[in-house]
Amino acid sequence: METLLNSQEASLLTAFRRLPPDAAGELSRLVERLAALAPERKIDWSDSWSEEDLKEFRAASIRRLEENESEETG
Repeated sequence: METLLNSQEASLLTAFRRLPPDAAGELSRLVERLAALAPERKIDWSDSWSEEDLKEFRAASIRRLEENESEETG
């Protein structure tokens, strides 16, 4: 059975194949451990962000900037 890949999946596979064997094995083990944390979740490969995604990203960015500023001045 052959699996069809979208462009993001194909790009990821191409990058993975360029890794040295030891690094590829380590990355495979890491991915398997991460996947086991939430087996029911699937990757959303959409190229667009929802309004909620953008809101969360902005809030996290502002928090990081404020933390960096307080570290620099404190």
